[in-house]
Amino acid sequence: MRSNPVKEKLKNGGIVIGTFCPIPSPLVVEVLGLSGLDFVIVDSEHGPIGPETAEAMYRAAESVGITPVTRIGENSQQVIQKFLDAGSLGVQTPLVNTREEARRVVDAVKYPPMGKRGLAGTRASWYGLSGPLGEYVEMANRETLVVVQVETLEAVKNIDEILSVEGTDVVFMGPTDLSSVLGMAGQTRDPKVRELIEQLGKKAVAAGKAAGTLARDLEEYRYWRERGFQYLCTGAPGFLAQGAQGYVRAVREFERSGGRA
Repeated sequence: MRSNPVKEKLKNGGIVIGTFCPIPSPLVVEVLGLSGLDFVIVDSEHGPIGPETAEAMYRAAESVGITPVTRIGENSQQVIQKFLDAGSLGVQTPLVNTREEARRVVDAVKYPPMGKRGLAGTRASWYGLSGPLGEYVEMANRETLVVVQVETLEAVKNIDEILSVEGTDVVFMGPTDLSSVLGMAGQTRDPKVRELIEQLGKKAVAAGKAAGTLARDLEEYRYWRERGFQYLCTGAPGFLAQGAQGYVRAVREFERSGGRA
């Protein structure tokens, strides 16, 4: 088990930046880590990534010092445990709507007495070869990051109960889904969407949690940073598209100008 610098930074009031990565590629994770991001969210909710592929991505993350978190679409102990045993240092669970669902996430992530996670000599514990499993359990319970996503009207209604669950570190407001349930799908910068996310973020901070959301560019980053959000991320496909589009635009413009820069 490795230490989790993202959790340490959040605990000390710092800001962490990362990206969702639905691309099943260790190489992409290495590039993201070498680019200086704090964390990568291996996205098995909106991508074809299973535990075996994720394990290779975790190895890549470890090699370049970026913290691997995994978004797991199924709030099931057996499903979550496979990714944790493979080496994920955190879990980000979407569509958490009630206190009971938030508690289920914590139970799946943490070992007793904090939760109900099953114990074995897996990759996460270095196959039981690095020392007593009891020491690993203590470290895992301390270092593993728990992120719950609030992105439905039911979750908004139950936000105080969700925030009451011990063991959650970050409450992540999903702007895309929140814009959808507010009847303005995709309009994530609409004042109504932002106002709701801001209100939820204030509640999260008041409850001793870190607030998180998407920050696709500097304008969004500055906006949420000024409102006390600490856990901010974007998407790896967007990085790829922006780089490719910037290159293509520059080359096409060069050609249109007759080869004059």
